[in-house]
Amino acid sequence: MKYSIPFDYRAICDIVEANSTVLDLGCGSGELLLLLSKLKGTKGQGIELNEEAIYKCVENGISVFHGDIERGLTEYPDKSFDYVILNQSMQETKNVDYVMQEALRVGKKIIVGFPNFAFITARFSLYFMGKVPVTKSLPYRWYDTPNVHFLSIKDFREYCRLKNISILKIIPLSRKRKVYFCPNLFASNVIFLLTK
Repeated sequence: MKYSIPFDYRAICDIVEANSTVLDLGCGSGELLLLLSKLKGTKGQGIELNEEAIYKCVENGISVFHGDIERGLTEYPDKSFDYVILNQSMQETKNVDYVMQEALRVGKKIIVGFPNFAFITARFSLYFMGKVPVTKSLPYRWYDTPNVHFLSIKDFREYCRLKNISILKIIPLSRKRKVYFCPNLFASNVIFLLTK
């Protein structure tokens, strides 16, 4: 069976410059770091809390540290990575401000990706069915979801404005393509490229 590259990974690969240094916060089993290494020649490290995911990283030859990103990145000096990635972990982060400050301190640029809770399918589910949405990008029920923040593209843009974070690029995505028309309504996921 051939491995299909998730579209958000492709979008991130398009952003990251060749031979860059990358820190992936909440790296899971390291697939994104492995892909960036193969396609872009990056040197990457991951930080992950889940021990099973850490074992998979090690099996794949990924440099990974067992740690909680919400406790900070004190072992890393300022601007020690070209990119810090928070893909599909922002909505699970309890202390968003602190994690964002640390990511912006350690990285020259940061990449943030998350499911758009204002996606049309989620809106329909809530409006017409009166139930918390379960979609392909939001696959959990309300009682077993790891998500603690329910944010939209508009919410995160406003957050960046309030915190004086510069948005370099926004890439709204569906499962198979970029979304250009009404992204807050029609994009199921989004990737932001940011700097301070």
